[in-house]
Amino acid sequence: MSMTTDDEFMAQAITAAATARLRTPPNPWVGCVLVQDGTVIGVGATQSPGGHHAEAEALADAANRGADPSGATAYVTLEPCSHHGRTPPCADALIAAGVARVVSALEDPDPQVAGQGHHRLRAAGIDVTVGVQAEAVARQLAPYLHHRRTGRAFALLKTAMSLDGRTSAADGTSQWITGSEARADGHRIRAESQAIIVGPATARQDRPSLTVRDAEVAPAGQPLRVLLDAKGAVPVDGPLFDQALAKTLVFTTAAAPAATRNAWAVPSVEAVEVDAGPNGRGVDLDAVLQYLGTERHVLQAMFEGGGKLHGALIAEARADRLVTYVAPVILGERGRAVIAYPGADTLADAPRWHISDVTPVGDDVRITYDRTPAEASA
Repeated sequence: MSMTTDDEFMAQAITAAATARLRTPPNPWVGCVLVQDGTVIGVGATQSPGGHHAEAEALADAANRGADPSGATAYVTLEPCSHHGRTPPCADALIAAGVARVVSALEDPDPQVAGQGHHRLRAAGIDVTVGVQAEAVARQLAPYLHHRRTGRAFALLKTAMSLDGRTSAADGTSQWITGSEARADGHRIRAESQAIIVGPATARQDRPSLTVRDAEVAPAGQPLRVLLDAKGAVPVDGPLFDQALAKTLVFTTAAAPAATRNAWAVPSVEAVEVDAGPNGRGVDLDAVLQYLGTERHVLQAMFEGGGKLHGALIAEARADRLVTYVAPVILGERGRAVIAYPGADTLADAPRWHISDVTPVGDDVRITYDRTPAEASA
């Protein structure tokens, strides 16, 4: 079977995986395609936690079609698991089904798998090929892969700006720089995230609800709303603290006054104290991402703060992906910068990013950047 054909069938598995994105966290969204004599006989994608994995779904689909998977090739976007969790090992299911070949895009970095699935398949006499469409799947599964390798939540920084890099006009007005299509697309990214994060300035000025409202497909539940409030400066009222909408987690420091801490002591709000950030400003962003990753099992945390929070993420090299919506408007030098931080003294020291996607969204353009491989491993 040629590499071109392998690529084409893996592309179908990637498409299947995309359908599972909103339901699987904290598990990975995986797709599987079973192919017999060049014909697809089964397609599956991971179900909600506790449900079937992609391989089991594909085998069930093949059975429903009346197809025999014996001797077939399984194309899987991520290494089949080899351990007993809420479901039996997927590697064992493929072995029992009699597949002759397994093609996977990536090895699973989860310590419970980490190559053992591939090893089990090879030990059973199955031909295993790894690395087909690896780059595409690495982009698709970036939050999961980052979480399993580092323990931290994947930090996605979402911004909306004018053609000249401004996030609001001189008087602070920012609603709306982008059009309705771009705003709806932003809610799609919210739906794909397990936490939405803002800083104190955005919380005070915009009084956001941080809920998913306009996405075409709603997530299983609202993302966790996260406020970074080092000094307890945000009034405990408004939609961000409305328990009927969603829960709110506040990261603060020892500088927050007792009165504010007492106000946070309500059923829908939890406050977690962390160290202050560099030079005593804000909160320790690494501690925030570590807590979200390890204690709340957040794979992707979406930052929607103002320029100062954006600048802190860039300055501390904690942003893993940038998604920016560029609107066809020019606000001029009195407008507020979308990323506010001193920056590098020389061009050679400025952080550079890899562009991974450019998509028109209405009259706006969505541009996605990812960190360089070396930076992403930090």
